Amino acid sequence: MKTLRVRLACLIGLLAVVWGLSLWIPLPSKLAVTRGGQVADADARLKAAYRFERAGWIYVHLEGSPAEIGFQHGFLLAPEIEKAMRSVRLLIEHNTKRSWKFYRKASREMLWPKTDAEYQAEMRGIVEGLHARGVKLDVDDIVALNAFQELPYYYVPWLNARKKAAKAPKIVAPDHCSAFVATGSYTRDGQIVMAHNAWTSYLEGQHWRIIFDIVPAKGYHFFMDGYPGVIASDDDFGVNSAGLLITETTIAGFRGWNPDGRPEFVRARQAMQYASSIDEYVRIMLDGNNGGYANDWLLADLKTGEIAVFALGLKNHSVRKSLDGYFVGSNFPSDPKVQAEETNFDPKNAESSQNARRARWEQLMKENKGKIDARMAESFESDHFDVILKKESPGERTLCGHKDLSPRKAPGEDKFAYTPAGAVQGKAMDARMAKAMSFRARFGHPCGKDFLAAPFLKTHPEFSWQARELGDLIAGPWTLFQAGERE
Repeated sequence: MKTLRVRLACLIGLLAVVWGLSLWIPLPSKLAVTRGGQVADADARLKAAYRFERAGWIYVHLEGSPAEIGFQHGFLLAPEIEKAMRSVRLLIEHNTKRSWKFYRKASREMLWPKTDAEYQAEMRGIVEGLHARGVKLDVDDIVALNAFQELPYYYVPWLNARKKAAKAPKIVAPDHCSAFVATGSYTRDGQIVMAHNAWTSYLEGQHWRIIFDIVPAKGYHFFMDGYPGVIASDDDFGVNSAGLLITETTIAGFRGWNPDGRPEFVRARQAMQYASSIDEYVRIMLDGNNGGYANDWLLADLKTGEIAVFALGLKNHSVRKSLDGYFVGSNFPSDPKVQAEETNFDPKNAESSQNARRARWEQLMKENKGKIDARMAESFESDHFDVILKKESPGERTLCGHKDLSPRKAPGEDKFAYTPAGAVQGKAMDARMAKAMSFRARFGHPCGKDFLAAPFLKTHPEFSWQARELGDLIAGPWTLFQAGERE
């Protein structure tokens, strides 16, 4: 009898422990992702959605209403969004000396009221999808994440100047990306070729590995690369089913902000989703322009064969088109009025990253006229020729950026040399690919060189503040991706 009582006591105790543990151990979600990226026992909102991984990229297919697309996005990319958020917070809090609470408040009070209802619903959906996977971020977090380019580097400098903030850190608009678009006598078949590589800090860039295939209930089907949790591409490379090809490079040294304008990430997403021509793209981007994330947009229209550069500042803009020629971008302001009135850019400094890369673009276009195709575009985005040293020397002056290898610090931009930043991925497409809504992409440096965090931080302890989030950037192969494909 005593033995029976002991056994019953042990059983009751075990049940109590299990019950107690269940109060704090996260239970497996009913909405589980299978090995092939499909969703098992899923909420009906996930029926059309899936993900798979290939060559360092994560491919996600999203489809439906704004709320459905958002839920799918948040659910399928929950771990990636959580990790990306930690990196973004660490970087911008360090660089701007402003708290995440500040960015949440700016997002809630300034950006959210000027966000279209469609995209409000999508971002709420992202939060719901995150919560279904146990990630406790809210709408303010997601809006701030979507604005992680424009708030820290456009709004904050404007605010600091307006309030004459004491001891404010020097913050300059970032110089991201090397890109070109060409057509006519410059390409092998006379058709459009476009390519782009994204320059960021490696802290952020290690997460810039999403291929989004999005079929919205309204607007055009679009295919783009992007960042976890962000509704626009944000480094802006993509194509939509209306035959519009889109990319950009930022305008270095830009100064300007309109607190009453619409968020740049909202306008960029809307233009990708709804524009069917270069002129429509321009119109959407100008509607409520807030000056955030000022760019030289490189555009192309398969229907007309036209290519264009759309220089978008805050006070000034311009559009130039061509049926036979090229436009290049390396963060120099292409419009003289934007440069003179809205930037501190020095066009005479031949040794700056922007001007040196521009000179290299001009060399490559001239030397390869009539031969440019998508494979050659990949080699351009991988290029390590320094026009100042007149030799191969990967650094901040080469089209494939490696600031971590450069003994020079960018004047007015970097506090230290050997900054862990540069080209973190590349993409290329020609007209044939664009018609099929596809492009080739390489995660990591387009040249294939790896970045290893531990040895870098050991050599450069001045960046040890990044250690808890900075990971390796391992380059994958150039790989073809296409809308609608499955693993």
